[in-house]
Amino acid sequence: MSTKPNALANPGPLGLLGFGMTTILLNLHNAELIQLSVVIVAMGFALGGLAQIIAGIFELRNGNTFGGTAFTAYGCFWWSLIFIWVNPTGGAIAASDAHSMGAYLLLWAIFTGFMFIGTLKHNKATQVVFGTLTLLFLLLAIANFSGIHGVHLAAGWVGIICGASAIYASMGQVLNAEYGKNVMPLG
Repeated sequence: MSTKPNALANPGPLGLLGFGMTTILLNLHNAELIQLSVVIVAMGFALGGLAQIIAGIFELRNGNTFGGTAFTAYGCFWWSLIFIWVNPTGGAIAASDAHSMGAYLLLWAIFTGFMFIGTLKHNKATQVVFGTLTLLFLLLAIANFSGIHGVHLAAGWVGIICGASAIYASMGQVLNAEYGKNVMPLG
């Protein structure tokens, strides 16, 4: 491992990896390939939530408002989603329903759509991540509002593509930096 003394590492690959792996795992469930289980919840809490929040804080420290906002917000998304699923209030607060989940997901779609606009100044890999994520949140919101099962299944497949694109972007940044050349094109 090669690092310069007191050099700040790029936290982006960690955030993208946390996002990508967790997104694939959840969307394997949305595509009905695996069941929703503690495996998804644990990944969401640790890698999806904690790792992204840490990456986001370091991005902010490095002066990267876009990366800091994205990773911190999406890390908190995973923690809020887990809170919704688990509802640790003991029933003191009503469980989520399809319409409240639809509104929740629509707000995330709107936020992500604006973040996608920001990626138009970034590489193609980042544009694919945020473009597919915007579509994923929009499809999940529509599925919750409409109850159309096929839309939810389609969202699962879009989510798998989204997560895979984030892992590619993460590994591209790591390997390109390690080899000092364009091993995995990011566009």
